Amino acid sequence: MRVDPPLIELERCSLILDGEPVLDEVSFTIRHGERWAVIGPHGSGKTFLLKMLRGDVWPTPTGRERRAYALDENDRPAVSADKERIAYIGPERQDKYVRYGWNLRVIEVVATGLFDEDIPLTRPNRQQRARVARLLKRFGLWSLRERRMLSLSYGQRRLVLVARAFASDAAVLLLDEVFNGLDAKTREKLRRALQAPRAGHAWVLTTHRPQEIPSNVTHLARIENGRIVAAGAAKSALGKSIARRNTAARRAGPTRVPQVLPASRGARRSDHSWLVRIRNASLYRDYRPVIRDLNWTIARGEHWAILGANGSGKSTLMSLVYGDLHPALGGTIERADAPFGTPIERWKRRVGWVSPELQADHYLATSIEEIVVSGRYASVGLNDPATAADRKAARVWLQFFGIDNLRERKPRQVSYGQMRLALLARAMINEPELLLLDEPCTGLDGEVRERVLAVLQRLAQNGTQIVMAVHDPEDIIPAVRHVLRIRRGRALIDELDR
Repeated sequence: MRVDPPLIELERCSLILDGEPVLDEVSFTIRHGERWAVIGPHGSGKTFLLKMLRGDVWPTPTGRERRAYALDENDRPAVSADKERIAYIGPERQDKYVRYGWNLRVIEVVATGLFDEDIPLTRPNRQQRARVARLLKRFGLWSLRERRMLSLSYGQRRLVLVARAFASDAAVLLLDEVFNGLDAKTREKLRRALQAPRAGHAWVLTTHRPQEIPSNVTHLARIENGRIVAAGAAKSALGKSIARRNTAARRAGPTRVPQVLPASRGARRSDHSWLVRIRNASLYRDYRPVIRDLNWTIARGEHWAILGANGSGKSTLMSLVYGDLHPALGGTIERADAPFGTPIERWKRRVGWVSPELQADHYLATSIEEIVVSGRYASVGLNDPATAADRKAARVWLQFFGIDNLRERKPRQVSYGQMRLALLARAMINEPELLLLDEPCTGLDGEVRERVLAVLQRLAQNGTQIVMAVHDPEDIIPAVRHVLRIRRGRALIDELDR
């Protein structure tokens, strides 16, 4: 039986950061037409494996490592990759549009995939424009083609970048947790697209949720603590064992939460029976109405979930409550004990805030510790060096979320899930009375997700009010009894039936 030569081959490759192996003697091969799912908990090394496959990071020299590329049929193996032949989609790629302000039209973003350009430099011909149009329709993006990238929701941007990757002539697609931030309908749309790729397309998809794996996957691998502990054909006994093991880990149940949480001030004494009150508010993004005529009161002691499809306006509404957006003329928002004219920074120091966009904002931080400390000042970055008190407060929550060992690393040196834990630590450093959580469990594996949800439940019981925007109803904690559903620009208030 003829075996195709490897497109990409890693042999005994390691990556060492801060004296610790992030990848440890990894050997991995992908051949023409193979479709891999790499499974593992957050922080296990999945993202760094994809970066090493693409050539974005080099193996730490050990004298044993070997990396080779042969992305075209007539290629001889080379030590460096032709990156135009490897398309990568992941959080870092998506966050670049926020960091650099690349507010391109959707149709322009997808077209840049034809030429592996970040911004439009080459004008597509008629055939190429037709190809872009087919992809926009295939991924359900046609109605958004003239919208600006930064006006889209996080999930919509992710789908645009997947369409961009499919527009390329890449031999290999590297898909890093691409289902994160997508609602159920969009996840299914992406899964169907991956199950019908163009002939010969090879891809590697990382995930910690077995239900996300497309049915046409040919190979499975499991990575733990930087080592590939098992790999094989999906239909083999080994492949089925890998899938069963990951499913069992997902169903293992919550880890135990410490009996004593770090201090949280929770609810404050106030003359108001409400915490936030919104009246006749309409919200716009990119001159486009998102939510109309919103009337919503968050009473003292209430916990809320915000539900809606990708692009419905959940993140926009959260930004309004936090203070980064304002209602259109005629609408008002009131915050308890913060009368009109109060600097918004005073309110923000009473609120913990977690969102995908916030994760992008902190990309250039010098360390994870700096990110957590910045929560004390409700800032992105620090104007002055962290004080001893700042570091002590940050250490409490870094230790609590189990990432104290990462405090000196930069954002690019941790996984997406580890970065999400850092943002949760940042949100808690001021002992907030209100937690605003936009998809708080994105990027977290099953065990850590259960632990975080248990922590949020305990905080809610201790008096910290919680408003969480989620796609997956399983991510709603038991303390939440009130739901605000956004559909077609209107908000519907309901009680959660438990």
